[in-house]
Order: sequence, then C-alpha cells, then structure tokens
Amino acid sequence: MNSFLKKIKTFTFSTKKRKMITLFVIIVLGFFVWLLLKGNSQSVTYQTAQVTKGTLVVSLTEAGQVSVSNKVSIVTQASGIVSKIYVKSGEKVNAGDKIAEVTLDTAGQQRQAQAWSSYISAQNSFSSAQAKINSLQSALFVANQKFMNDRGVINPSTDQRNDPVYIEENASWLQAEADYKNQTGVIAQSQANLNNSYLTYQLTSGTITAPTAGVVSDLIVTEGMQVGSSNTTSGSSTTTSNQAIASIKTGNSTAVMVNIAEVDASKVQVGQKATLTFDAIANKTFTGKVMGINTTGINSSNVTTYPAVIQLDDTSNSNILPNMSATASIISKVKDNVLLVPSSAVSTVGITSTVKVMKNGQPTAVDVEIGDSSDSQTEIISGLSEGDTIITNTVSTATTTSSSSSPFSGGLRMGGFGGGGATRTSGGTRAGD
Repeated sequence: MNSFLKKIKTFTFSTKKRKMITLFVIIVLGFFVWLLLKGNSQSVTYQTAQVTKGTLVVSLTEAGQVSVSNKVSIVTQASGIVSKIYVKSGEKVNAGDKIAEVTLDTAGQQRQAQAWSSYISAQNSFSSAQAKINSLQSALFVANQKFMNDRGVINPSTDQRNDPVYIEENASWLQAEADYKNQTGVIAQSQANLNNSYLTYQLTSGTITAPTAGVVSDLIVTEGMQVGSSNTTSGSSTTTSNQAIASIKTGNSTAVMVNIAEVDASKVQVGQKATLTFDAIANKTFTGKVMGINTTGINSSNVTTYPAVIQLDDTSNSNILPNMSATASIISKVKDNVLLVPSSAVSTVGITSTVKVMKNGQPTAVDVEIGDSSDSQTEIISGLSEGDTIITNTVSTATTTSSSSSPFSGGLRMGGFGGGGATRTSGGTRAGD
C-alpha cells in the first residue's frame, strides 16, 4: 500500500513539474517576442533646409593633364663624357649661353660629322636656289618687255588675242612669271632645310647651349658623367633620340589639355573661366580660362571627345610639371537671383520632379519645375517660394528599450528546476517529504 502511494506521489510531482517547465518556456518566448516587437518600432527624423534666392554657378568637370608648362628642356644628341658644367640650378641664362661641354666619343664624333655634312649640303642647295632666281627674274623681265613692246595692249581685241605672235609672246611671259614664283618656293624650302640641318648639327655638338633665356632647373648631369643618345631604325629612316640634361624656367603660361565629353562640347566656349586642381598638389585650387576647343573631335573606341586648352592665370608655380593629371571645372553659366534648393531635396521620375515640403509638421510632396543645377544646388523655376521649409533627407531610427521597462524587471529566477532539486513551500515543508 505504501509503495502504491509513493508511486502516485511521484507521478503527480512529475506531471506538475512538466507543466511548470512548459509554462516557463511559454513565458520566456513571450518575453522575447515582446522585446522584438518593441525593438522594431521606429521614429522618423527629417533634415530640412530653406528655399533661398542666390547665385547659381553651373560648371562642367573634365579630366586632363598639363600639356605645356613654363619650362623648356635642354637636350642633346651628343655622345661622350661631360667634361665641364658652366651653370647650376637657379642660375639665370640667356639664349646661346653655354650649359655644358661634352668630350665626344667615336659614335658622337661620327654623328656630328654626318650632321655637319648635311648642313654643308643644305647650305649649297640654298645658295644655288638663290642664284637661280636671279636668272629667272631676268628672263621674266625680258619676256614681259618683249610682249609689251610687240603685241601687248591694255584691252586686246579678239583678233589680237588670236594672233599667233600674241599667243606665243604672252605664253612666254606667263611661263617666265610662273618659273620665278615657283623658285621663291624652292628658296623657302631650301632655307627650312638649312635651318633644320644647323639645329641638328647643334644637337650633336659637344658644346651644349641654352635654347632660350630663363632660369636653369632640373640639372641632372655632373662632370665625368657619360651621356649618349640612341638610334632607332624604321625601314629606310633612322631616328636619333634626344637626351634631356636640364630645363629652363620661362615666363610662358602653363596650359592644361582636357577632353570635353560629347554631351558637354556645345556648352564650352572660348573665354570661359575655369578652376583647376592637380592630384600632385594638395589643398590648392588654380584659376584659368578656356583658350580654344577642337570642335572636330577625336574618336577613340567609338567614344568622341573634344580637346580644349585651358591657360592658367598663375605662371609662377614651379610645382606644376608637364603631364601632371588635372581636374578642371569649367564655368559654363552663372545665374543671379534664382530660387535654389539642395539637389538632394529634388526627386525626379521621368519628366516629373517633386520636392517634399513641411506643412503643419507633415511632409507634403509638391511638383516643381527645375532649371539648371550645380554639384550641390538646383534651380527651382516654379512650385516653391522663398522661405519654404523643404526636406533634404529622412532618417529612421529604431526605439531602444531599457531593461527596467521589461515586465520581468524584477528578474527571472532560474533555480528550482534542476534535476533532483526541491522547491520550498511557504510553510517550509519540503515537497515530497
């Protein structure tokens, strides 16, 4: 009998324990669901701005690089050992002043001899062309006088024009005149060849001189250093490369070449102002203006761009070097006294633009007509008034809940449900005793 009663008590206690565990699990799950739902509640904050009147500056941003700087390179085709340096960086020189002396090696002497031979040949050709023009001028004068004295009249009749003697003498005069004019072109060509030959001879000379006046910089040779140039042969022609040994700073303006996108080409005009920044020069902005644009365009990989030249106003900055990367903002339009809003406030779908306006503490979408825009501002033509409060951004934040607001702020006691554990009743009697 006692054994049977003990079994009943044990069964009753196990059932009661399972019910309490189930109830506890339900309460815990409900607590976490409550936290999740409360944590998902959000509050909305609006960032606002005022519609203002002001000046809108519309600019086009284009990439490019320095194409011309206020430096001229001093180059040579001489080959040998530097025996003397006549200048140093920072020193002023005039055109033709000696920069360095090179003791030519065999290759350098041969190159100089060839250049001298070409110069003498060009000089002889020029002299011959000049001598020939004198005889051609004489022949032109004789032909003209013969025609004028024999058949030449101011207003010849048809019969006179058909006269064989008239035709012959007139043709001789015209041919002599054409020969004379053609020879003037031959002389010009001979003069150009002579100048080119002399410049080539100067490049091969052991005496290196300044090509222009200015301040010496970037001197990269020292006495005892070997210099030399290389020859590149392509087909029947041979090209000799130049070796740079220094630069001369001049007062020339620095220019930047930028490639204008096809959609922006029509907006760029000569004389427009521009601001420029350089990747290599931090925290400094330069000013300039558009000096010209190639409206023919250049097509590369089916993309057409239009090169434009921007001349910088500041010609004294020595940090701007050839081929430096640059970013130019060309000011294409300036509009005064227009309604302006931050561009972030405008939402455009298709051809419809809207702006959210705060009315009675609530956001209201308003259709607007927009005009030009800059990087940060947009012109409003209609739909808004000066002083209207508009929404530029919407910020949603989740509401946080502190532990003290929990329905279990007193804490959950986890004890009493461990295996073999006992729960004390209010009377202090151990259950199951």
